[in-house]
Amino acid sequence: MNFLLFVFTLVVSFIAVRIGAIAFQLTGLEWSLAKFQALSCFTGTGFTTRESELVAANPQRRRIASALIILGHAGFVTLIATFANSLRTEDFMPHLTLPFLKDAIPQKYLLVVHVLFFVAVLFIIYKIALLLKIGKLFTDFLRANIVRQGLIKPVSFEELIVSTGGYGVSSIEVSKDSPILNKTLVASDLRRHDITVLAIERKHDTISNPPADTKILLGDRLICFGKLEHIRNELCLSIG
Repeated sequence: MNFLLFVFTLVVSFIAVRIGAIAFQLTGLEWSLAKFQALSCFTGTGFTTRESELVAANPQRRRIASALIILGHAGFVTLIATFANSLRTEDFMPHLTLPFLKDAIPQKYLLVVHVLFFVAVLFIIYKIALLLKIGKLFTDFLRANIVRQGLIKPVSFEELIVSTGGYGVSSIEVSKDSPILNKTLVASDLRRHDITVLAIERKHDTISNPPADTKILLGDRLICFGKLEHIRNELCLSIG
């Protein structure tokens, strides 16, 4: 029973981290960074000062991070307790070993057998998940439900890099409702918001350091540098 509770808690923890990563991504974080931040909040490790600016500067992300931190502490305590109880020989071995195994293995090695059993089970579950692409299918399912329920409002930009002072690089997709659509860069007046367009991704081409007379077209993805707060509050309100 303790082993099953341990596996159940592990699965619930994985789901919580994955939901947190999806929520971070929907607020504009790049997927690999969203996964790292969700895991960092849940485990309380690896949360660097520079990358924390992306979360701390956004109220919606702060709420997501707070929920993950609380769930992470509760989940970690439960995992430790169930794992320790699952290693008890008298509770675990009679149900999960062959009748002769207890006699064949010295008592002092039974704990090692328990640990190896845990590792083997988790490894098999992990391999099966990779083989069946369960992780991606489950992620898509969670993302669709989160968006449908309106729990997180998705944005059309990604914050890619953050530097000191709150400045960073964002990737923004131009929609049909964008007031800068079919305008040139100079006419869009982005520089007034201290936003510089580093590149424009257009279909399969990339226009690096685009000139001021470059026209912004539907579906263009602008790679911008500037103060992330300005990009979120000014540019993304008009573009996304």
